[in-house]
Amino acid sequence: MGLIDFINKFKKIKTNIEYAKVLNGYSPIFSQFGQDIYASDVVQQAISCLVTELTKATPYHIAKDENDLIPVDGSKIQKLLDQPNERMSQTDFFEKVYWQLFLNYNSFIIPTYFRDNRGNKSYTGLYPIQPTNVTFLQDSTGKLFVEFLFENGYKTTLRYSDVIHIRYRYSVNELLGGNEFGQPDNKALLKTLDLNNTLLQGVSKALKSSFAINGVVKYNTLMDDGKMEKNLQDLEKRLEKNESGFLPLDIKGEFIPFQNKIQLVDATTLKFIDEKILRNFGVSLPILIGDYTKEQYEAFYQKSLEPILKRTGESFTMTMFTDREKSFGNKILLYPHELIFMDTGQKIDLFNLLVDSASCYKNEVRIAFGMRPLKELAKQIAMSSNKSNAENNKVENQNNGGIGNEE
Repeated sequence: MGLIDFINKFKKIKTNIEYAKVLNGYSPIFSQFGQDIYASDVVQQAISCLVTELTKATPYHIAKDENDLIPVDGSKIQKLLDQPNERMSQTDFFEKVYWQLFLNYNSFIIPTYFRDNRGNKSYTGLYPIQPTNVTFLQDSTGKLFVEFLFENGYKTTLRYSDVIHIRYRYSVNELLGGNEFGQPDNKALLKTLDLNNTLLQGVSKALKSSFAINGVVKYNTLMDDGKMEKNLQDLEKRLEKNESGFLPLDIKGEFIPFQNKIQLVDATTLKFIDEKILRNFGVSLPILIGDYTKEQYEAFYQKSLEPILKRTGESFTMTMFTDREKSFGNKILLYPHELIFMDTGQKIDLFNLLVDSASCYKNEVRIAFGMRPLKELAKQIAMSSNKSNAENNKVENQNNGGIGNEE
């Protein structure tokens, strides 16, 4: 079932619904924010950096078994997370979701499904949408609905419980992320971007002035207009053919240079402006240019990435599982394994610990160091020789009634 077929089912949804009541008194009708700040290359680079890193996380359907979290391999939901719909890979899907989140501070996803004879949902697809207007409605029982209006004029109303809604900077508005109107609050950032634009224009003008007139040629004789024009043409030809940097003149001509002193913005000021813009998105300059240390990346992950990954998993869990399923510990978690930055030495230390505790597979060790997995090592636990010997001795002692070989 495609997205359009799915939402057409709700065309004749309840008519006795009204605007949702919100405590702050604002009408619950929201339009998407414009693209003002996204003309800045620094803003584009910062968001692209965040989105690129976030799409490296892997979503899993997890169930809690007593105190242990077990991945539910092969479940319908896991298959959907692996390929959300017929047009998008997992990376494509989450890239779209996160770009929408940072552009609008809200990201909406519609899960399509059909119900079996028992009324249970069976999900068939996940579709990120980009509405231009969002209106929250409710019926006489207080159940919440959301009306989406798209750029082509198409409008549909869905149960809010059927929509995955991820918020960013969720603060004063009751229903949406962003400011009281459910939009990104970019007033302070726009001032910094305006300052950055002024500095760049100043640099551009300074560079252009360096290509302007830098001197004059004084001729020590009187010339009529025709002769002056001929001399100018001759001077232009000499400039065009000049390769050495020296301009040959005869005894009648004298070159008088202008003392142009071009003042460019110092690097410290430009760096300050860039970092001020980047701080708004929680991205440091080393992270942006890819020249970071492990400590810098860990700080970036904990401050800027981890909260969004946690919020994403919770938003998916809230919509895609019933209360009963959630009571059995079913949830969606995004694992950041691919995000964690470690050099070769740190990987060796980690796998020494994992192998010593028999906590990983042999193929996992190979993959971590860039080697392909081997079929003959499938499902084999990586275990140190000391651990293996200890386990063998333990089994042997148990077979001997717990008595060791003593002479």
